[in-house]
Amino acid sequence: MTSTPSPLVLLAPAPQSRDVIFTPDTWRLMQQTFTVIEPDLTTTAGTEQFDELLPIAFAVVGQPDLPRERLETARELRAVCNVEGNFFPNVDYKTCADRGVYVLGCGPAYAQPVAEYGLGLGLDIARGISRADRLFRVGDEQYTAAGNADAMLLRRADIGLIGFGNLGRALARLLAPFDATIRVHDPWLPDAVLRDAGVQPSGLEELLTHSKLVFVLATITDESTQLLDAARLDLLPDKARLVLLSRAAAADFDALYERIASGRLIAAIDVWPTEPMPADDAARGLDGATLSAHRAGGIREAFHDIGAMVLDDLTLIRRGLPPARMQVAARELVTRYRSRPVSEVLGTTSDDEGS
Repeated sequence: MTSTPSPLVLLAPAPQSRDVIFTPDTWRLMQQTFTVIEPDLTTTAGTEQFDELLPIAFAVVGQPDLPRERLETARELRAVCNVEGNFFPNVDYKTCADRGVYVLGCGPAYAQPVAEYGLGLGLDIARGISRADRLFRVGDEQYTAAGNADAMLLRRADIGLIGFGNLGRALARLLAPFDATIRVHDPWLPDAVLRDAGVQPSGLEELLTHSKLVFVLATITDESTQLLDAARLDLLPDKARLVLLSRAAAADFDALYERIASGRLIAAIDVWPTEPMPADDAARGLDGATLSAHRAGGIREAFHDIGAMVLDDLTLIRRGLPPARMQVAARELVTRYRSRPVSEVLGTTSDDEGS
């Protein structure tokens, strides 16, 4: 009896690497289940190998350029698994949808790590933890009530979430024990979905006006670019807290810096318009800001989860079942995203690991 050949998977995970996203056990199972070939797309030979094998490939794992011309040669292709975190415009999503090719993203792997980190940032700026640490180290600490003049409790607080995708849902679960009033603005979701999740649907202006702690979790589209401009930042109550987790482009940074410097707002920021941040960036001198170097989601457990998700979903698709763990690119939404690859981010414009 002859065995059925294992489906061919082309692995091109850059800027990730195979050893980062696959544990040894997951990689062994991947090789047992599929024939995996890793062309080096930084070379002419590797690119030629990729194009030669694409017509018989079952799946592509990575985010190489897949225009219509390339996809039309991919007769056996069933899935494209993006393992960086964002859906980029270098894939012809319409052709994929027309040909029944799943385009999958690894955003769900980052949701819990980013949510946990976001909760930590929220607690930090609510209670002034890192600021008190800085003062203590230079001998300016304030004891007991004197050190809590601007502190606030999360318990029963008015909290706003801008965006309610993978990250928003994960963060809402973490906030549930605080018995807070959680308002959510997400124009892509009907109110019933938000109510079923135990949060209050809200317009953006209403959310900003009534929230003492706001988490910015929205993906970037043309509509959400500079969403938090000067006028909207001024809707926030005095001494409100703002946690910027998802996309730097969602905020007017000049306006935000001005309001932090004046003491109107207190903020925690993990994503920046330019990364690495210039040495002379004004944020470095803002006492009312907690600064973080785009590290909310880039944690080992999240990377390992990506590899496990790829294996699980490709195994399901091979069996004729739909994927269950990765995020399916919605045909109606995917072309509206304005995310950029990490390779284009460093030194230019920043995007987070997918919310």
